[in-house]
Amino acid sequence: MFTGIVSDIGTIDRVEPRGDTRIVVSTAYDTTTVDLGASIACSGVCLTVVDKGPNWFAVDVSGETIDRTAQGQWIAGRRLNLERAMKLGDELGGHIVTGHVDGIAEVAAVAPDGDSLRIEVVVPSDIAPFVATKGSITIDGVSLTVNKVQDDATASRFGVNIIPHTQAMTTLGTLEPGQAVNIEIDVLARYLQRMEHYRAKAG
Repeated sequence: MFTGIVSDIGTIDRVEPRGDTRIVVSTAYDTTTVDLGASIACSGVCLTVVDKGPNWFAVDVSGETIDRTAQGQWIAGRRLNLERAMKLGDELGGHIVTGHVDGIAEVAAVAPDGDSLRIEVVVPSDIAPFVATKGSITIDGVSLTVNKVQDDATASRFGVNIIPHTQAMTTLGTLEPGQAVNIEIDVLARYLQRMEHYRAKAG
């Protein structure tokens, strides 16, 4: 489990095609405190540490994960929002995040809003019903509050504000229109989705 509060921005140093794709990530984490087998969320994707050294760790990314996450995320030089898994007793500063991406969305617009950035994101139709005004959403591993949801005949979009602190501490301050991002809906919405599925079957 994670909280969506990013604690480092890592950079992909090396991509090694194997059976799966091995990604080597540079980090400011003290990797002596990171166990092999530990989970680290990489821009919203929960991955397992399979190797490590001073200021770097490696993860294996399956073909399925690559297909289901934002295009261009797993390339050398890409910056990643990193978060280590929660420990019992940690402060829940964001919301409960599983590190399982529900879909890929596209940044539609980026505009200044005071010192913040106003980001509008177009979401796939299967995710749209689970995005609600004042609800929680995770974009590339960052816990955010939805400010507005707009539905029309062709698409659904939602808006979030990225405050200066979040711009500085995550990759969201460099988002551009047309960029693909990983979306995780709130875990409560996921359970409601499952309940609705069985209710529809029963009906």
